[in-house]
Amino acid sequence: MTTNTTKQRCPWCGTDPLYMAYHDQVWGRPEHDDLSLFEKLCLDGQQAGLSWITILRKQDSYRKAYDNFDPEKIVQYDDRRIAELLADPGIIRNRLKVASIIRNARGFLGFRERGESFSEFLWSHVDHRPRQNQWQSLQEVPVTTSEAEAMSKALKKQGFNFVGPTIVYAFMQACGMVNDHLVTCHAHEPCRAMAERY
Repeated sequence: MTTNTTKQRCPWCGTDPLYMAYHDQVWGRPEHDDLSLFEKLCLDGQQAGLSWITILRKQDSYRKAYDNFDPEKIVQYDDRRIAELLADPGIIRNRLKVASIIRNARGFLGFRERGESFSEFLWSHVDHRPRQNQWQSLQEVPVTTSEAEAMSKALKKQGFNFVGPTIVYAFMQACGMVNDHLVTCHAHEPCRAMAERY
């Protein structure tokens, strides 16, 4: 995967090629697929207390460890499987974080059992239309918003955890529910244009 290093980007991605590719191709692009949103929410929870690049580097290992984030399989994990996960050097070996993905899979399947769309539930918190911000500097970008706080409460009510308001806002940024690319960033305008389709 080649990444143009001369483009102007949000400063947070630095010069790491993996991070730049994530910034250019994923972060801020509207995501509406239920399973993709489930995976991203779980991974953002794993980030708690760590940097996102740490989780990004382990993303493939997480997919392998958690059956490609298939919630039907995850909810079947027993004590032996949990012990295997806690011994897996490819993921964050924290008992609470391992348990959170299993718990979140149960919450996700609750939507499926009720015939509800997980994506519709999440996007309803921004009225199904990406918020367009006009930040000039990283210092202006909030760490959470009232919408993230509402989504956090709603997710907890549905049985999810590791979904505090700060984690949820990072998730909203990544999934394009808000466009927090700086206006000077080359990705700001493409993300704004994608949002116009909704």
